[in-house]
Amino acid sequence: MKLASLKNGSRDGLLVVVSRDLSRCVAAPAVAATMQQLLDSWAQLSPKLEQVYQALNNGKVDGEMAFNEAQCESPLPRAYQWADGSAYVNHVELVRKARNAEMPPSFWTDPLMYQGGSDDFIGPRDNVEVVSEDYGIDFEGEVAVITDDVAMACSADEARSKIRLLMLVNDVSLRGLIPNELAKGFGFFQSKPSSAFSPVAVTPDELGDNWRDGRVHLSLLSTYNGKLFGKPNAGIDMTFDFGQLVAHAAKTRNLSAGAVIGSGTVSNKQGTEYGTAVDEGGVGYSCIAEIRMIETIRDGKPSTAFMKFGDTIRMEMLDAQGNSIFGAIDQKVVQYKA
Repeated sequence: MKLASLKNGSRDGLLVVVSRDLSRCVAAPAVAATMQQLLDSWAQLSPKLEQVYQALNNGKVDGEMAFNEAQCESPLPRAYQWADGSAYVNHVELVRKARNAEMPPSFWTDPLMYQGGSDDFIGPRDNVEVVSEDYGIDFEGEVAVITDDVAMACSADEARSKIRLLMLVNDVSLRGLIPNELAKGFGFFQSKPSSAFSPVAVTPDELGDNWRDGRVHLSLLSTYNGKLFGKPNAGIDMTFDFGQLVAHAAKTRNLSAGAVIGSGTVSNKQGTEYGTAVDEGGVGYSCIAEIRMIETIRDGKPSTAFMKFGDTIRMEMLDAQGNSIFGAIDQKVVQYKA
């Protein structure tokens, strides 16, 4: 099943069921008016929406309309919880190596995770507004899951069974603000502004065999200013699967239905120890920071600049036939004006 939230002037948008080919959609407010309402009663309501989904794919249903990704909020325009992991330890190792920092062995056995701001997600086609280019604006391509209620201290297997939906993420990062924040020893806050999620959230069964072992085995395409920047496979080099990430988040607390858990920047080593740019025949990167780290290791300093106002980033994942699964995050960076 594929679901989206359309802009309708409210904080939480209008939940719609989207056809598999992303061409059409239909609201079913008598079942659930918002994504959170659906998630709060998933066991009771999702079978009813699954019937709507099948009817939409098989032919016309009353009230169907053309689906326009530009009219979408993030599937959850706001959420009770947004916790982002760093499951691709290659990314962590690369960033630390560039600043000559040792990586503790525990990073390979215990996931990193921070709690992000979830009260104001960005729409997938909305501008990314930033006060200053000096903040070091970067995109980060990720995958995320939305959970049902998750019990504290659950196992990874139990956590996997609570995954209801998957999405793509642009986890916007302000690299220029990160060092001072981390130096305080209290984690990210100002350096992690609002994130954007794909227009469509999908149930795991929509991915078929590409969803296995708690991982999405498909390439995440990042197109920066109209040029392919990265195509790493989200199922490769993922040290911690989503079951492990959700269980980590729930180690000492319950998670409520609608909790969003991110994978961290999708990163592959393919080609060299830390990966290779697309221009050099590799799978590239899902953020600018990684290529800057490669340049620092290789040349002593980075040569690729962070994002400037007017720059664009597009993120998408395609099936074997080349069809978009989640729709596309497609955004421009602009200067924030109060």
